[in-house]
Amino acid sequence: MREQEQVWPLAPASNSQRSDHLEEATPASAPDAGAVKKPRSRRCMKCWVCMGAIFLILATLILVLIFTVFRTKDPVITMNSITITQLQLVNGTTIPKPGTNISFVADVSVKNPNYASFKYRNTTTSLYYRGRVAGQARSGPGKARARRTVRMNVTVDVVPDKLMSSPNLTADLGSGILPMTTYSRVPGRMKIVFVKKWIVVKLNCSIAFNISRQAIESQKCRRNVDFF
Repeated sequence: MREQEQVWPLAPASNSQRSDHLEEATPASAPDAGAVKKPRSRRCMKCWVCMGAIFLILATLILVLIFTVFRTKDPVITMNSITITQLQLVNGTTIPKPGTNISFVADVSVKNPNYASFKYRNTTTSLYYRGRVAGQARSGPGKARARRTVRMNVTVDVVPDKLMSSPNLTADLGSGILPMTTYSRVPGRMKIVFVKKWIVVKLNCSIAFNISRQAIESQKCRRNVDFF
C-alpha cells in the first residue's frame, strides 16, 4: 500500500505590502510647525512696522499743515499816507475858504500773510476831527492773494463847515498840524481748502497831519480782527 502523500497546507496570503505601496500609504512627514510660524510672524511684524510708519508720517503731515497752511493769521491793514488833492485856503493863511470842499486820498494797503486768498467786500473809511465825523468814503471790493499785499486809494471828501464848527480849529491851523482820526473797516472771506472763514479787519489810526507839507507827521494805529 502506497504511503499516503503528506500534503502541506499552503501558507496564507501574506498581508505585507510592497515597498512602493508602503511609501504611498505612509503620509509625508509634516513640516516643522516652528518653521511655518516664523515666516508668518516676520511678515506680520513687517506689516505692523509699515502701518506704524505710515501713521507717523500722516500725523506729522497733519501737524505741519495745522501750523502752516491751516493756521489763519490776521490780515494787516496799513495807512501808508494821506494826500490833500483839493484844498482852497484864505490868502496868506492856512485857513480853508468857507463853503469849499477838501479832498483827502488815503493810501491803504492790505497784507495777507496766509496761504489762502482774502476776498474783501466794500471798504469803509471814516475821517474824524476832534471826535467829530469830518468825512467818509467807500471803496469797491477786491482780493488780496495768498502771501501778497494789495494797495488801494480811498478818496475822502471833507466839508470844511464841519471843521469850522470846532473851537480848536483855529489853533490847530495856526500850528500847521491837524490832528485827525481814521477808522477803516474791511470785511471779507478766506477759504482754506473746504473751510470758509469770515473776517472783519478794523483799523483805528491817530494821525497828525502837516498842512504845509501835506503829509503825515506822525501816526499811531491799532488793529483789530474778528473771525466768524
